[in-house]
Amino acid sequence: MSKSLVIVESPAKAKTIEKFLGKDFKVVSSNGHISDLPSSELGINVEDNFKPKYIVSKEKKEIVKKLKSEVKNVETVWLASDEDREGEAIAWHLKEALGPKHNYSRVRFNQITKTAILDSFSDPKEIDLDLVKAYRARRFLDKVIGFELSPLLWKKIARGLSAG
Repeated sequence: MSKSLVIVESPAKAKTIEKFLGKDFKVVSSNGHISDLPSSELGINVEDNFKPKYIVSKEKKEIVKKLKSEVKNVETVWLASDEDREGEAIAWHLKEALGPKHNYSRVRFNQITKTAILDSFSDPKEIDLDLVKAYRARRFLDKVIGFELSPLLWKKIARGLSAG
């Protein structure tokens, strides 16, 4: 049993990173975002302070189920998604989906080298909520504008266009 579970965005990164970290670490992939606003509705309650309704898509339910199973047997969950606002949101959604009872650490690196990986694990951080808020603001704008304007584009210009 591994003492630590590392969750990265990309399956391609997982094997390389696992080699760098050694036998006490198991590295798995979330395959990108696990949660998003629903595609069939706005998913944002504008009357309730823009409260979002995040859902796990059908395609990601099996991944989340597998990750929940994996975290049961480890001491620490390392969230190692990319260091941009998208990656920070992925880390935040993972933490939300997997539950608060686990010990989480956030690591960031901008290259897949042994030195960069080991350095990031020696100095873990918290999830940067400012980057999560930036992601949410961008996603909300895309969704509100796209959800409201896209049907108008379909009527006036061409079906299938997106204003988001």
